[in-house]
Amino acid sequence: MKKSEHRYWVYIVANATQLLYVGFTGRLAIRVHQHKTKSLECITNHWKECRLVYYEGWQDVHRAIAREKQIKRWRREKKIALIESVNPNWHDLGEGGTSGPKNKTKSVASPLAVAKAPARSR
Repeated sequence: MKKSEHRYWVYIVANATQLLYVGFTGRLAIRVHQHKTKSLECITNHWKECRLVYYEGWQDVHRAIAREKQIKRWRREKKIALIESVNPNWHDLGEGGTSGPKNKTKSVASPLAVAKAPARSR
């Protein structure tokens, strides 16, 4: 899928001690910036460090919200397994240096690399 086909994002950010926050947004790059700059009223404001460690794109807002709720209900171990299935070293995907995760049913293009790379399909 092309980047422009994704309109909604489910994501996980983590701090240095691997506390996890699961969220949903229509503008992932802006939301990650808000977490990092602590300009969002959120638990992550109390974290010294905030890294985007997982995200997946969705076209349908209802499915994206359902997926966010599903992941939020999971036990910590299952969330960690999801992260490590695509990002085993917990790289900060918000830095643009690491390609994004791939959902088993669809490819996920990095919305954070929009300004750095031309649009392409994966």
